[in-house]
Amino acid sequence: MTNRPLSGLRVLDLTTIVVGPTATLRLADFGAEIIKIEPLAGDNLRSLGGPSPSRAMSGKYMHFNRDKRAVCMDLKHPLARRALARLVADCDVLVSNMRPTALERLGLDPVTTAGLNPRLIHCTITGFGQNGPYAGAPAYDTVVQGVSGITGLFEQRDGEPCYVPMVICDHTCGEVAATSICAALLGRERTGQGVVIEIPMFETMAAYVLQENMGAASFDPPLGPPGDMRVLNPANRPVRTADGHISLSANTDAQAAGFLRAVGRPDLIADPRFLTVADRVRNAGDWFAFRASALLQRPTDHWLAAFAHEDVPAMRCHTLETLLDDPHLAAVGLIGRESHPTDGEVRTLRSTVLFGGEPLPAGHAARPMGWDTCAVLAEAGLGAAEIGEMIAQGAAVDGRGDRS
Repeated sequence: MTNRPLSGLRVLDLTTIVVGPTATLRLADFGAEIIKIEPLAGDNLRSLGGPSPSRAMSGKYMHFNRDKRAVCMDLKHPLARRALARLVADCDVLVSNMRPTALERLGLDPVTTAGLNPRLIHCTITGFGQNGPYAGAPAYDTVVQGVSGITGLFEQRDGEPCYVPMVICDHTCGEVAATSICAALLGRERTGQGVVIEIPMFETMAAYVLQENMGAASFDPPLGPPGDMRVLNPANRPVRTADGHISLSANTDAQAAGFLRAVGRPDLIADPRFLTVADRVRNAGDWFAFRASALLQRPTDHWLAAFAHEDVPAMRCHTLETLLDDPHLAAVGLIGRESHPTDGEVRTLRSTVLFGGEPLPAGHAARPMGWDTCAVLAEAGLGAAEIGEMIAQGAAVDGRGDRS
């Protein structure tokens, strides 16, 4: 696509680590120009995300920050603050995951920025909403996983609280932020006015947990304890085969019957424990126990073929290593390769969204810190002398100059 949905829109990105960059990456995929402002020390994800040949472009940073322009400024410096005000006046969206008090100190709070640009969509991703007792408390993904009840789901199932081994709250809240910004942009087309958006991570993830698990406790009086007991059953796990594991979901009656035929037990189709969805929910322990023992004698490939024949949803369980070589991902071209200007040959990930049957363009690779500082400041109307003064005083970093 040469004309993506958000082409022509400018986003001022003041986010770091994962939650904010997830949101702005999605906007970049949709065609928005992302101007990423980093502090002099850079986004922590440049190093926190693991090693890299240049020591400043971790694989994690690279994947979350492609197709973004890299500007480096010390926002505590008066010259940088003055330049930032010009950028705010010329942008459509401002996204941050700073605490509101930090935004206010920098003159980036909603009231101040609305004075500079009444059409601005001002989006802040916070740990906790500003009207509750946790307002202003620091939050990372693991903190939100704990307080939102995600770790408690593991405790109920396994007896011990546990984290999902990826920053699932950051990913989820970042996507919610991107969706909210797109809705706000549509609203601005109708009203001509900007709007202030807040995405509180705790409330967002607590709602996700409760939507799925409030269940019988939704009613007054409660009809039972909260929790989807089928999903929370300790035996609800990938099923072991002779040489690996399979994830499967035989949820409908037709799928359950197909599963039983595939494993050679059609006699159990009429078993009153397994006959209907309601029967299998009531007898989830027996159903999961049978599944756990049914596939041990044959390898994964055999079962995948058998379940495909019966139209039972099932796939092999990948490790991180085997996922990289998945034949479907290879066929659809999710993982590519390119030569990075500072870090050599790298694996890349394209957007998974298809428009008109084609994936959205991946854009340029993540850039070195400060790579676009001078160009972006010049576009904001600063002259060469002003930009030179900012660099000389340490208010900004010229990443290209550092490499000349």
